[in-house]
Amino acid sequence: MLSILPQVLVDGLTLGFMYAVVALGYTMVYGILEFINFAHGEIFMVGAFVGTEVLLIGNSLGVTTGMNPYVTFFLMLVVAMVFTGALGVTIERVAYRPLRGAPRLVPLISAVGVSFLLQDLVRFTEAIARDEFYLNSPILFSGQLNIGFASIPIKGLIVIVLAIIMMVSLTLFINKTKWGIAMRAVAQDQKTASLMTINVDKVIMLTFMIGSSLGGATGVLFAQNYGTIDPYIGFILGLKAFTAAVLGGIGNLRGAMIGGVLLGLLEMLAGAYMGPLTGGAFGAEYKDVFAFSILILVLLFKPEGLFGEAVKEKV
Repeated sequence: MLSILPQVLVDGLTLGFMYAVVALGYTMVYGILEFINFAHGEIFMVGAFVGTEVLLIGNSLGVTTGMNPYVTFFLMLVVAMVFTGALGVTIERVAYRPLRGAPRLVPLISAVGVSFLLQDLVRFTEAIARDEFYLNSPILFSGQLNIGFASIPIKGLIVIVLAIIMMVSLTLFINKTKWGIAMRAVAQDQKTASLMTINVDKVIMLTFMIGSSLGGATGVLFAQNYGTIDPYIGFILGLKAFTAAVLGGIGNLRGAMIGGVLLGLLEMLAGAYMGPLTGGAFGAEYKDVFAFSILILVLLFKPEGLFGEAVKEKV
């Protein structure tokens, strides 16, 4: 059991960093609007399909054939981020902005509706274009990096490095730029921020654009890491990323990052060791149950999350 631990930790970090980046989208929107954008998982899924389609179409036209794989990968990321960023802005403008100020349940229902709409649009589009609901993505990076105690696939290493770059870039943007300061001001108090000449609508639009772009980029990383995607991958991964955001403290960027990494590690450890430790009673197929059990425990005993702050209501 100990001999496979390093490899399990490497796989857990790869999965955890993907959860972390997607969780950032949930926590950014919640921090400003205080509602959960359950369509965010489907934006991640759309990014995976857009990036894969760029690669497949480029190969069929001979554009990306023979091209440096890093250049091809960069092209996939850029197209997916632009597309999903525009999609996020459109969703905010059409499905959420008209409901601003309504009871919280109303935009939540709208988000669930958008989620199913995106699933069906991708499913029907792929069925018409390719006569199938899923895509097999050609893997650009093969081979492994042996570091003695574990073998790190090159594609997994790229996932970890790019996820760290995206998270660090977002943190610097939030803390060091004028738009980042405006986003923090709007998250603190929308009315006061508007009185200080901050355009609240533009800040919210920017929040959706950045969060959706990061989700789309993570979709490309997922497709390259696992090879096969379908219109439903965003549902379960989105729920787990939401679990990571709650674990770290919804609305807290640092909490979302750490929560995602922790959840990925715990899920992989559960998948690898649950069978041997329970004598085969529970196998790796129960790792999803383990992940959502964490959500229940956090909500029961520390609903504000690991890094969130409990809010005291004044009477």
